[in-house]
Amino acid sequence: MKKSLLIVCGLALAVSCAASEARAQSGTVAGGPDPSLIKDVEAEKTATHELKVARHYFKAKKAYYASYKRADELIAGYPEFTRLDEALYIAGMSGIYLAEGKGKQLPPKSPPEKAQEFAPDVLRANARLFLSRLVKDFPKSDFLKEAEAALSQLGDAKPMGENKQ
Repeated sequence: MKKSLLIVCGLALAVSCAASEARAQSGTVAGGPDPSLIKDVEAEKTATHELKVARHYFKAKKAYYASYKRADELIAGYPEFTRLDEALYIAGMSGIYLAEGKGKQLPPKSPPEKAQEFAPDVLRANARLFLSRLVKDFPKSDFLKEAEAALSQLGDAKPMGENKQ
């Protein structure tokens, strides 16, 4: 009797596990954006990987040049990405930190024709563009308050080449 009860319990457990796995695969369990709303599933997967790498460089490594470049390429290459707001935030904040000389990684020495690419003023201007786009296009983003605070610290845009006095 005990043996049959144990077998029945084991079968019931196996059936319930199989049913919950089937629900998870069918999309009824929360696990990211609804696949029916994503136009290109493979592009979404690739962009998600790129975001994870950019986030790792940004948070764990404090490698702001790497996170800036990775997020910038993500924004340009995957404009339909469902988590573009986080990529904009990482690119913007990385630009600010690079302009301030923070982090464990400095921008590379640019050849003379690209000498201004990573100048502090250019990095701040790009950061302002990324963060402004986040605020404008993603009003419900989890990064909205931090982006607004960073924009207020950056102040108004200054014409390129304006001397500080």
